[in-house]
Amino acid sequence: MKKGIIYAVLSYLIWGFLPLYWRLFQAMPAWEILGHRIVWAFVFVAVLVTCSRQWGRLKTIFLSTKSTVAVVLCSFFISMNWFLFIWAVNNNHVLETSLGYYMNPLISVLFAVIFLKEKLSAWQWASILLAGTGVGIMAVQYGQVPWVAIALAVTFSLYGLAKKLAGLDVLLGLTGETLMAMPVALGYLIYIQSQGTGTFASLSPLLMIVLLLSGAATAMPLFWFAKSMQLLPLSMVGFIQYISPTTSMLLAVFLLGEPFSQGRLVSFSFIWVALIVYSVAGFRKSRLPATN
Repeated sequence: MKKGIIYAVLSYLIWGFLPLYWRLFQAMPAWEILGHRIVWAFVFVAVLVTCSRQWGRLKTIFLSTKSTVAVVLCSFFISMNWFLFIWAVNNNHVLETSLGYYMNPLISVLFAVIFLKEKLSAWQWASILLAGTGVGIMAVQYGQVPWVAIALAVTFSLYGLAKKLAGLDVLLGLTGETLMAMPVALGYLIYIQSQGTGTFASLSPLLMIVLLLSGAATAMPLFWFAKSMQLLPLSMVGFIQYISPTTSMLLAVFLLGEPFSQGRLVSFSFIWVALIVYSVAGFRKSRLPATN
């Protein structure tokens, strides 16, 4: 349990600071950043697999239909999540990414009920209703649904669910996910470079090195997240997830200068109250004596 908590805190803390990392490449298109992120993440995990001499075990992931489908789904959901996050950060929507990841624990809980048959109390259902109200208020105020926030929450919750259901070895599962996406990403990077539309060559040497390190910046939090998913209940991982959006929200308001209007405060307040209600309900439930 303690190891799982440490892994979860490390992963979410790094994810909270990632907006500062991707803002370094604001001049690059989001698809190009995503391509580099996938390729260098695969290179990083490939080095780890080589050092641990586990290439022979990698094929075991694809021996069953269940694990193969799980890897494909994980690869798709995390790739879409990465793209949306990069695009949002570099288009001044960091606050909306924060809202999305505040919603993520409650979406994860909802998926746990639907797919894992977990039971919720009336107070926990109330928390989900409060979160939906907050999203609705934002949609009414701005005249559109906060699709970036919702898409980020849904894609990452689906990724976490797929990881939970797959039950694969952490390193091999991560290798399989990046391996599935890598050919597409590499092909795209080669294509834009051949067309003269790639921007990698225009970066300074320092930024080139920083972009290459995106493999480690991507893979290590995912590795720690996967470990925490193995060691902790899905609902507890969702609770620790609050670290990431809180960090991103503070960065957006106090460092990146995004406006935090009264309407946004009302919407965020509904989400915060929902999280408090859910957390208190979950804590009270955990304090109840077990029954046979």
